[in-house]
Amino acid sequence: MIRYYRLLAAATLGLTTAAAISPEPKLTTEQLVSRLSTSIQGLKTLRCTVRAQERIPGGIQQARTLMKISFGPYKVYMRNQKGIEILYVTGQNNGDAWVYPNSFPYVTLSLDPNGSVMRKNQHHSTLDAGYGTIAEMLHGSSQRLDRSFEKTFRYAGDTTVQGRPAYILRSDFPQFRYVSYKPTKNESVTTISDKFGCGEYRILERNNLSPGDVVPAGKTVQVPNGYGRRTIMCVDQKLFLPLVVQVNDDKGLFEKFEFSDIVANQPIPAQEFTKDFKGYKL
Repeated sequence: MIRYYRLLAAATLGLTTAAAISPEPKLTTEQLVSRLSTSIQGLKTLRCTVRAQERIPGGIQQARTLMKISFGPYKVYMRNQKGIEILYVTGQNNGDAWVYPNSFPYVTLSLDPNGSVMRKNQHHSTLDAGYGTIAEMLHGSSQRLDRSFEKTFRYAGDTTVQGRPAYILRSDFPQFRYVSYKPTKNESVTTISDKFGCGEYRILERNNLSPGDVVPAGKTVQVPNGYGRRTIMCVDQKLFLPLVVQVNDDKGLFEKFEFSDIVANQPIPAQEFTKDFKGYKL
């Protein structure tokens, strides 16, 4: 069974079969999940490049984004391949992010990171940049009603990603489906997504809702009963941080994130989280 998982993970992620066939696991699932969670929660700073594929209406949206993140307080700078820049610093700009659209009229905007403009066709908020949703995916929130999804993760062998040895952490959740949910009191989409561990995007899409909407008491909405039908993470064996995270649901590929050029817990000068830093167009 372990050999089968390695081969299937390799085929899914486009990895070489030879790399996926490895000696018997050296870690237990519990040890791998614990070390992965500890590494994510212990991040003080992070630099990386993320190649994202996200399913939106009409197809798969792709982006390649450079990220710099400092935690406690949270600060993030991002620039994608289109030259769009985003800077968010906790406690500044009235809670808005600075956004340079790199298009007419070529002026910097102040936008709510959880608002409809910044969340349009985006699975995740700027406030979840980096590994913001992965630890919760593994452990669930305090609101989670059913923990069955988290229990499906299994250490499924070793592989190589970008020339780096990695552990395969896999979840199979064939019972994934949309279920009806009727709140007994007004609830935000965020609260509902926390209860089901499914993320906000598919609730918004399926029910024609906008970020920030409140679902009134008694209104039935369709909600995924887990984050995905199949989830595969490739975890760097040295850093214990994800190199690849791929999620499939009932429609196929939902999202895939590939992390490269990872530099963790190295100081990032404060100036790099200011609008006037050299090289920024903000």
